[in-house]
Amino acid sequence: MLVGPTGGGKTSNFNVLAHAISSLKGEDKYQLVHSSILNPKSITMGQLYGFVDPQTTEWQDGVLAKMVSDASKDERPDYHWIMFDGPVDALWIESMNTVLDDNKKLCLNSGQIIPLTA
Repeated sequence: MLVGPTGGGKTSNFNVLAHAISSLKGEDKYQLVHSSILNPKSITMGQLYGFVDPQTTEWQDGVLAKMVSDASKDERPDYHWIMFDGPVDALWIESMNTVLDDNKKLCLNSGQIIPLTA
């Protein structure tokens, strides 16, 4: 997690780090880095994690669920970084607790559990 003031260079820092790690591909423990970046405050919680469509009563995956699912299905040894580039908010960060703790799983309200790869 990168925390700091607006304009403090957080985005540039992780972009430089991703480029440096990707440049070292072929070395002992380095692989290409694929970054997916979103501002979680720019969309609703339903759009972020998913929601039940009131008209069809079907579950609609959110942006984060799609990003995590796509990254976890990739069998290449590459790294996948999903970056929340925006202000920290108690609402969306609380829902990230299952991903950020030792379980390493994204648990959605639909009952779907998306495990993260090593």
